[in-house]
Amino acid sequence: MEKNQEFTVTIEDMNEDGAGVGKLAGYIWFIKDTVIGDVVRAKAMKMKKSYGFARLMEVLEPSAGRVEPSCPVARQCGGCQLQAMSYEEQLRFKENKVLNNLMRIGKFKRDEIQMLPIMGMENPWRYRNKAQFPFGRNKDGEIIAGFYAGRTHDIIGNDDCLLGVEENQEILGIIKGFMEENGLEPYDEYAHKGLVRHVLIRKGFKTGELMVCLVINGRSLGKKAGDRRKDRWEDCMEGGLEDCREERMEGSQEDCREERMEGGLEDCWEKGTADSLAGRLVERLCQVNGMTSISYSVNMEKTNVIMGKKIVNLYGPGYIADYIGDVQYQISPLSFYQVNPVQTEKLYGTALEYADLSGNETVWDLYCGIGTISLFLAQKAKKVYGVEIVPQAIEDARRNAALNGMDNVEFFVGKAEEVLPEQYEKNQVHADVIVVDPPRKGCDKVCLDTILKMRPEKVVYVSCDSATLARDLRYLADGGYVVGKVRGCDMFPGTVHVETVVLLSQQKPDDTIEIDLDLDELDATSAELKATYKEIKDYVLKEFGLKVSSLYISQVKRKCGIEVGENYNLPKSENARVPQCPKEKEDAIKAALKYFAMI
Repeated sequence: MEKNQEFTVTIEDMNEDGAGVGKLAGYIWFIKDTVIGDVVRAKAMKMKKSYGFARLMEVLEPSAGRVEPSCPVARQCGGCQLQAMSYEEQLRFKENKVLNNLMRIGKFKRDEIQMLPIMGMENPWRYRNKAQFPFGRNKDGEIIAGFYAGRTHDIIGNDDCLLGVEENQEILGIIKGFMEENGLEPYDEYAHKGLVRHVLIRKGFKTGELMVCLVINGRSLGKKAGDRRKDRWEDCMEGGLEDCREERMEGSQEDCREERMEGGLEDCWEKGTADSLAGRLVERLCQVNGMTSISYSVNMEKTNVIMGKKIVNLYGPGYIADYIGDVQYQISPLSFYQVNPVQTEKLYGTALEYADLSGNETVWDLYCGIGTISLFLAQKAKKVYGVEIVPQAIEDARRNAALNGMDNVEFFVGKAEEVLPEQYEKNQVHADVIVVDPPRKGCDKVCLDTILKMRPEKVVYVSCDSATLARDLRYLADGGYVVGKVRGCDMFPGTVHVETVVLLSQQKPDDTIEIDLDLDELDATSAELKATYKEIKDYVLKEFGLKVSSLYISQVKRKCGIEVGENYNLPKSENARVPQCPKEKEDAIKAALKYFAMI
């Protein structure tokens, strides 16, 4: 097979990124935009030793699970990897993705996983309460807004993404028209020129409140209005200060004179034009029903990061409100807030169900963001502690707690892997339940180790990446926790992403299976059967960082009155000197014997 050669193949499977997998003469092909069961014609694009990537050219025989994508730019955009798949098939794909990762990465057996049906949506469209659109120009020179094509920064024009709210299209139309009328150039990231980079649009689903935040490559909307600025400066010079003042929406002649004295006529004109442009834009955007907050974010860096650090409020309180269940949240432009509020309520409701709070528990919520889960838990818990690394998020969390009249919540700023160990070691804090909702990379090992030391009755793990979830669950299971209910939640229909919530419970000493065993047939005692020598060695190494031999373990067992097999602790020759277990290692082995309930 050579590059650009076409071939026919049947799609037998799908990988985690949503690409179809086909085999031809033992060689594996990955083909985007295909569905299991499709027979397709594809073109070879990139080849490795045992696998390659191909481009879909034609679907020769469609799968029973294939549907026509609802979005006309689904393939070019790449944001919805599964739009060609029926929603029932999408849910099956995501459930299998979680299950396969738990088995392959987590090394759990199928009968160890209590997999509950995935939580899907009744209507898997118009679910996103947040959208960020970049601006640019198309090949005809027209201003466009849309999304970047996969793995590129080429903008695919799309004013009406079917995952977003219907108001997006109206808002984008207003902004693009305003830019054309006033000579506001879209940002060119290669030349680092142009004013308008992105727009952030948010909507409260239960309140109907709308937010618009423009991201600009300038300090104000008037700074980069184009060469017209020089023309207006000349007009001001010819017409005098009064003409300059009239260009502004507000302010007195004295204000303008002071600014002219301090910064020159050009600075005065720029501020006036900025005020005027902002005021006119606010006026137009306020025609959209539900408009509550309008602002702009200053981002003059050469970066792929969308939002700048400075937010300038133009209209409204600077935030919108929304509810998850009965809990109200204030959402600012920089706030992290789950983008699918319908499914978020199901996800958090499941987490609350798994926590099974009676009102007497102390709960720690790690990676808490603006306190979305924390406040949900605080409705049923005695005390909740939230930990988040982003200071702004903690400010939002505290404000949201006060907004809901919750005084049983306390928040810490910092990394979970630093705050939790410090609070445990210095202040001896405890937890009945720990909830974790980490980023895609999963939990830090130090954080997991601290959880194992604190030994809460339950751990509720909320995950946005089932691969790192599987890794962390294995670590916790090896540390003495039993994985219970596992349930997926489809937060992002049309995409390959899936959220998962898992309940882990502390393994009790009585979590045993009764068997009939004749000890006379074995060279071992009942105490020895509680833990193998390898398990004792592993425990001592993990908890104390010490390596101990079977000889040392048998010596300590004898001291503790535990019988050992006759082959243990015997020298290889009559005159051989038998090394004795050092005190430090003896104490560590005794700790292991206590842990395994052998003494």
